[in-house]
Amino acid sequence: MGQKVNPISFRLPVRRNWESRWFATSKDYPSLVKEDYEIRRFLTKKLRYAAVPRISIERAGSRIRVKVYTARPGVVIGRKGQELEKLREDLQRITAREIILDIQEVKKPDVVAQLVAENIALQIERRISTRRAMKKALQATMGMGALGVRIRCSGRLGGAEIARKEEQRTGSVPLHTLRANVDYGFAQAYTVYGVIGVKCWICNPQGEQL
Repeated sequence: MGQKVNPISFRLPVRRNWESRWFATSKDYPSLVKEDYEIRRFLTKKLRYAAVPRISIERAGSRIRVKVYTARPGVVIGRKGQELEKLREDLQRITAREIILDIQEVKKPDVVAQLVAENIALQIERRISTRRAMKKALQATMGMGALGVRIRCSGRLGGAEIARKEEQRTGSVPLHTLRANVDYGFAQAYTVYGVIGVKCWICNPQGEQL
């Protein structure tokens, strides 16, 4: 049985903050958690190609502030804000509450683990060699000033009969040091042979946040 700890939840009290920030009574809590899940699932599916690593949700009364972090704000906003308005209307239909959409641009997508993992997954789906995609991502991330990178791909790599794991790493990624600014991302590549999982750990310099 694997002894795995998610690097983000592991650092919640020390380095990171919660993705959903609100208070509720025990009666309302389950329905609000489900609502958060529905919002995230809808936005993740709708903005799959808009490079969205993070969605944070805050609540105040009947209002919901949804903060979408994206490396391609133009794709999310659309011409004259048409796409943004459409997204807001769709979310209001799902939640039956007032939605405030806040778009935040990610300045350095190469040092955000979720975006690096998604980029590798998209390349694998386009039949680019796994090793080549991993090596290219490592070089780009280290070139942007990261202290260390670790990437692992698991599944039927290259259409092999037996699933296996391949890992590439460089620099320092201290997973047990709570002070270390370690970012973690996970993505899936859907190929004709099956699903390939891509995990990415990036150790950024202290004080550098998304």
